Amino acid sequence: MPFGSLWLPVVVSAVVVFVASSIIHMALAYHRADHKLLPGEDGIRDAIAKAAPSPGVYFTPHCKDHKAVNEPANKAKFEKGPVAIITVLPNGAPMMGKHLALWFGVCLLVPFMAATIARHTLQPGVDAMRAMHLTFMVALAAHGVGPLVDTIWKGQPWPNTFRHLLDAVIYAVLTGLTFRLLWPAA
Repeated sequence: MPFGSLWLPVVVSAVVVFVASSIIHMALAYHRADHKLLPGEDGIRDAIAKAAPSPGVYFTPHCKDHKAVNEPANKAKFEKGPVAIITVLPNGAPMMGKHLALWFGVCLLVPFMAATIARHTLQPGVDAMRAMHLTFMVALAAHGVGPLVDTIWKGQPWPNTFRHLLDAVIYAVLTGLTFRLLWPAA
């Protein structure tokens, strides 16, 4: 099957997921619980500003390697706390245009991967339900694995992960349905 016949479901799926994600994040309230107010925020912000870290991801207490975690001084730091992963962004208001453009790129990449896998595994003219199932599973894996990794390695709370997994299911259903509706005939 020529890949050109799959561009329509790829692009339409990207637009549908992008619009759905906008509705989810702007109109529905369930992602408002993703971030909490940090107690003593102003003092902590002042301390971070005084240290002037460049944008990046920081871990505290920091150890030079895995062996250093077991050194008594570092063990004491971990026990005393806080243990934190801190992401420092560039100063200034978030550049929503840039973030939305990058998100749309992801929304386009996921159905592109789904279409590529479908093209190589399904025969031309296959039942659209099979195409829907395959593209749903690819989209679910693509949208859903990241939040699980963030919970395992970065300490994201499970309730946040469940909310993001709900989003992943919604995006995957929309992707699968779009491919089902626009799957090319034999």
